[in-house]
Amino acid sequence: MEPERKRLEFGVGLFLIIGVFCLGYLSFSLGNLSIGNSRYELVAAFPTVSGLKNKAQVTMAGVGIGEVKSVRLKDSHAEVTLSINKNVKLEEDSIASIKTMGIIGDKYVSITPGASESYIQNGGTIRETQPPIDIESLISKFVFGSMETKKSGE
Repeated sequence: MEPERKRLEFGVGLFLIIGVFCLGYLSFSLGNLSIGNSRYELVAAFPTVSGLKNKAQVTMAGVGIGEVKSVRLKDSHAEVTLSINKNVKLEEDSIASIKTMGIIGDKYVSITPGASESYIQNGGTIRETQPPIDIESLISKFVFGSMETKKSGE
């Protein structure tokens, strides 16, 4: 009975070790955690970010290349720190724009590549930015502008 008990204990121990490794793997892959530094950071300043949040997606040509690490107020403008995948190199004249997924979807940062031969380094700044389009302002201008036009034409 002693060899049978040792075999059972060995099987249970092996099962637990495999379970712990699987749990660790799932934690890293589902939690988007990375071991090592597979990203670099850039900063972009916008006059307004209109609801852009941390962890928002950063895309280039519609493909995800990173995420928004932080959004903070600095000297009356919004400073956005972007975490970009290391395998993506951004030219110094790249343009960062804040866009909306769909009509009323989440905000994200879209990068338009430049034509410069030099690249932005870790900790660098994207100089060219475009703030988001204020949909509410456009709708109110259209609605109230149309009403004013009707009144003036009577």
